[in-house]
Amino acid sequence: MVVRKTKGLLLAGGHGTRLRPLTYAGNKHLLPIANKPMLLYGLGHLKNAGIREIAVVLGPIREGVRELLGDGTNFDVKVTYLEQPDPKGIAHAVMIAEDFVGEESFVVYLGDNLLKEGVSRFRRIFEERKADCVPLIGVYVFSPSVFHAVKEIEPSSRGELEVTDAIRVMLREGRKIQVERTEGWWKDTGRPEDLLEANQLVLASLETKIEGEVSRETQFTGSVAIGRGTKAIGTVTLRGPIIIGENCRIGPNVHIGPYTSIGDDCVLRNVEIENSIVMKGCAIESGKRIIDSLIGSFSIIENSQARIQQGHKFIVGERSFAQV
Repeated sequence: MVVRKTKGLLLAGGHGTRLRPLTYAGNKHLLPIANKPMLLYGLGHLKNAGIREIAVVLGPIREGVRELLGDGTNFDVKVTYLEQPDPKGIAHAVMIAEDFVGEESFVVYLGDNLLKEGVSRFRRIFEERKADCVPLIGVYVFSPSVFHAVKEIEPSSRGELEVTDAIRVMLREGRKIQVERTEGWWKDTGRPEDLLEANQLVLASLETKIEGEVSRETQFTGSVAIGRGTKAIGTVTLRGPIIIGENCRIGPNVHIGPYTSIGDDCVLRNVEIENSIVMKGCAIESGKRIIDSLIGSFSIIENSQARIQQGHKFIVGERSFAQV
């Protein structure tokens, strides 16, 4: 079997309005899942499928994407950037990639989607069945015949060029559409609760790895990963699965987990926190129980001395201050 050269199209546009205030200061595709920017999951899946030339489609909020990916050298791929100033739909993103793709087949990967099994199997099926399209949830494999189809469609009622409409054109023209079921979980991270669920799904397969220092009083259950330079001080309970980044100071009187990610350079004292994502550089000393929360980078949450026993839920943007 002759394998056609395949390129990648990684979509990182959109406004991320449903994730505000977290997206006021940056691109939603850089929000962390298990301490890793979600865009890197899609990039890694494309690379694992043997794809080395990848175009990243940038929308109006692009802060941080170029800084993270650069030209792709650090990830052993070649990255090109394409501009999509207005979010006009997936089919529109495909349209603007025509010059980049040329006569190659290509994989479209929505950068705010997580697909456990990756795309290698679907690329292989695309080749074996000599298909023109393999549509998945959040991922599409196309032959160059799709470019004619996207030029034939009109904007939908929401003002976007819908990729499903383009696939219908391909069907009408007799192109081969190969439908496959995914294996394992899939998650669209469009809402705050979706981010937390994605964090749970990724952490569920976490392996214990302790690179920092822990006190004698630290108690572990489940899978726990602790980064270099992090110290657990005094009485600390870590209930996995949880991941704690590098150069953090945890304790005393801290309970973390389960299903919680703590970013690099955080300081946590006198707090209980579970099923939450705490991004880099945060300082939390609340004397309270925090649950189901998304806490943006460099935020501060401190104690107001109020005697409230129930769990507190936060969704706070970058560099915020809260007193509870």
